[in-house]
Amino acid sequence: MSSKVEKLVPVPERVEADLDELARIHDPESEGWTRTVFSETYRASREWMRSRMVDAGLQVHPDGAGNLVGVLPGCDPAAPALITGSHTDTVEGGGRFDGIVGVLGALEAVRQLIEHDVRLERDLLVVDFLGEESNEFGLSCLGSRALAGELSAADLYRRDHRGTRLGDRYTAFGLDPSDVLTASGWARTRALHRYVELHVEQGPLLEERDVPIGVVTAIAGIERMLATFTGRPDHAGTMPMGDRRDALVAAAEAVLTVRQEGCGAPVHGVATTSRLVSEPGSPNVVPGTVRMQAEMRSVDVDWLSAAQRRLTEEIRLKAGAYGVDVDVEWSCDNECRPTHPAVHEVISSAADSLGVAWEPVPSGATHDAVHIARLCPMGMIFVPSRGGRSHCPEEWSDLSHIATGVQVLGRTLVELDRTPG
Repeated sequence: MSSKVEKLVPVPERVEADLDELARIHDPESEGWTRTVFSETYRASREWMRSRMVDAGLQVHPDGAGNLVGVLPGCDPAAPALITGSHTDTVEGGGRFDGIVGVLGALEAVRQLIEHDVRLERDLLVVDFLGEESNEFGLSCLGSRALAGELSAADLYRRDHRGTRLGDRYTAFGLDPSDVLTASGWARTRALHRYVELHVEQGPLLEERDVPIGVVTAIAGIERMLATFTGRPDHAGTMPMGDRRDALVAAAEAVLTVRQEGCGAPVHGVATTSRLVSEPGSPNVVPGTVRMQAEMRSVDVDWLSAAQRRLTEEIRLKAGAYGVDVDVEWSCDNECRPTHPAVHEVISSAADSLGVAWEPVPSGATHDAVHIARLCPMGMIFVPSRGGRSHCPEEWSDLSHIATGVQVLGRTLVELDRTPG
């Protein structure tokens, strides 16, 4: 290992200053640090990020899918490029670290390479992907999904609860929806070598084990359910309890069934009901229709498939006992995606060479890495999340852990640059 590479140690105060500056750009009308995709707040944050990339020494351009791409030129522009990054959008009422650590950490790694005159053979691409978080259109990872060719023309006709099409939201944000499907083709025509993403864990395992680095083994598959319960609306004061066909009671049973399934996962599995919408919603009417949204996640493909079947059967059976019909629809947000063994090995070796303890960990959250894995081998580095909290204002990762993650990222990028193939 050259003496220059040994000197690649991040400056924590610089990372902290970046985190603080970006945190100032948030929706003042919402809880926490809110920058949802396509919002004006998000637009402002992307402008800030672009200037930060330029200041770090990157050649910056947005692509047709809305991703912000910064390039650190390597010695051989024809060589397949390294790629790293994450996202800077948040959920409503989100925190300061989810995704953001991966982008700002990559910028600090770039600064270290430049300041210590470490020239990579390959171009290094730092990407702030558009809209990683779930949105009103039921489609996460918009930017990376487009790069991987997994965003379809039909997706642009998805509608939110107001009836607005996704394609129209792209247009209002200054992106041509017809270009979104094609102008991002650089990722499918330019050879990519390896992808590595730094991220906060968003779970409690690393903190509980007092380990500063997690090397991700797999990213959970996500199956989402939309169940519509159809009972019969009746007067809530006059219809006897035994004669009711109460859709909300059947849905309540389904909520508990979803939880029970998640609690019974043998390895890694979770199940969550996120929304119930009851109609007509009047206090003196027995609910006639209920729409329920839920999801299951696991890195255990067999359990996920079997649990999906069991849930469908159990929900229908219990609803029928109340005289309620139920229609269950499933959609796959993303399949379970193992990280690439060779990238996993480079990350763990980089941590070992720095004397940093690490643990192999699964990711229950989805990431842009899921989709970039279609383009090149990928891996992920996790740093601890205090209390396992995420997607909330209380989300927190200690600066010392973030700095360690950036150092492991920098060493990993250097080693991946030297990896053939």
